[in-house]
Amino acid sequence: MVAKNSSLAIISSILVLVVASSFPQLSSGQNCGCNGLCCSKWGYCGTGNDYCGSGCREGPCYSSGGGGGGGVASIVSDAFFNGIANQAGSWCEGKGFYTRSAFLSAASSYPAFGTTGSTDDAKREIAAFFAHVTHETGHFCYINEIDGASRNYCDSSNTQYPCVPGKGYFGRGPIQISWNYNYGAAGNSIGFNGLNNPEIVGQNNVISFKTGLWFWMNNCHSVIKSQGFGATIRAINGNLECNGANPGTVSARVGYYTDYCRQLGVDPGPNLRC
Repeated sequence: MVAKNSSLAIISSILVLVVASSFPQLSSGQNCGCNGLCCSKWGYCGTGNDYCGSGCREGPCYSSGGGGGGGVASIVSDAFFNGIANQAGSWCEGKGFYTRSAFLSAASSYPAFGTTGSTDDAKREIAAFFAHVTHETGHFCYINEIDGASRNYCDSSNTQYPCVPGKGYFGRGPIQISWNYNYGAAGNSIGFNGLNNPEIVGQNNVISFKTGLWFWMNNCHSVIKSQGFGATIRAINGNLECNGANPGTVSARVGYYTDYCRQLGVDPGPNLRC
């Protein structure tokens, strides 16, 4: 009986080793919300194929097979993202701040972004988002609005999100979020104090991208598919650019959009201007 029990113990030990070696992603603690790392299908943070490959939940996932940003990651390749970011000069404050990893980490919090509708719909939305980001930041050069600190973006009539004395609500981040009511609402949604600490949008690159995606999902996501790119220009800067107000900036945005659609292999669709 002793010999039989010993054999069973050895077999059990071998099975444990086999199972453990089959799931290397279980070597770290369970923790989705990986701060720029991939979250594996089992819920563990790390890098490499075991985490960023098939079933990846969030972060810079490799393929479209996973959820939480995997499909976006397959469209926003290193070459596509860096093709924009590398055009920023070495003197730019945004050089090294805006990264693909930070973008994908932020995008994992917005699972409908770049995944709704057909593959072509997804590509058009991503092309549109990056067209506006390119225009607003000068190819990821600027984090903070030029001379923004000298401008008043306090809407004192908005009592839901009252301005904090001494704080500036000028444009920051990839979409250059501005005004106290946007900082307050974005902060409540994302999880930072937008009224008391608007500066964090220019300091934390994941939060910065999240503010851009928050604005996009609330103002542009529903119209890019149904109304075309021109409607997103109106949503972002309508009265200042549309209806002939500034045709030059409209043309610049359209130019970026059509170029990115070309890079992603999708027709830009109708209604390009506003």
